[in-house]
Amino acid sequence: MASKELMSMLNDAIAREIQVAIQYMWQHVQWKGIKGFAVKEEFEKIAIEEMKHAEVIAERLFYLGGKPTTKPAPIFVGDTLKEMLEQDVKDEENAIELYKKIIKKAQEEDDFTTARLFRKILQDEEEHHDTFTGLLEDL
Repeated sequence: MASKELMSMLNDAIAREIQVAIQYMWQHVQWKGIKGFAVKEEFEKIAIEEMKHAEVIAERLFYLGGKPTTKPAPIFVGDTLKEMLEQDVKDEENAIELYKKIIKKAQEEDDFTTARLFRKILQDEEEHHDTFTGLLEDL
């Protein structure tokens, strides 16, 4: 079975995934104007991917004997496209850092399934980071 530390980290990941799923969806809904038109679809697509991440992490945590959180980390929507994207870049950077720690901890505990799951999610988060940093370049 997984350690309490690893299960706590998985709950942190779930809270983060719920947070950004809501955050990105609200950014999708609230943004308007010509620049927003170009990014609305990306916000929506990434929000859906993040919710799927929350689901698979919750399933893994439950399998390991933990109880998945239902509370998101603090949500920041922003008022301008630049504020939104700057926050989104930070949130993706935080996810990348956390998920690398989870992979390392899972490997230390010989939990290869959790490590493999988070390697895949990490790849997605790096793609999201690349998308947001790319969109931010033109602002």
